[in-house]
Amino acid sequence: MFSHIMVGANDIQASKKFYDAIFGALGIPAGTMDEKGRVFYMTKTGVFGITIPINGQPACGANGGTIGFAVDSAEAGDAWHAAGVANGGTTCEDPPGIREGGMGKMYLAYLRDPAGNKICALKRIG
Repeated sequence: MFSHIMVGANDIQASKKFYDAIFGALGIPAGTMDEKGRVFYMTKTGVFGITIPINGQPACGANGGTIGFAVDSAEAGDAWHAAGVANGGTTCEDPPGIREGGMGKMYLAYLRDPAGNKICALKRIG
């Protein structure tokens, strides 16, 4: 359904460090910067990018918005979360762990990136 996701950043280098770390914890190579100063992470399932907003306004997290990243295990999610906290991210929501609800049983870990975007690592269980 999605070809790519792009989030805003106020400090590209801080955001690149953060995303290099969390994606590196999942085995995804460091992002590459294009001639416009945007950074892209390309995988077989899609592209994730970070950019300074082109309208000149500060980047900010979408209130109510979350971008979810699939992980292979709770251990991978824990490594993803730890890498994010160690590289400028802020933990949010409940602590990483297994939750049960209307969508079934799943592992979830939430972070805010350096620009305030809310992201999540998710592994469906069972």
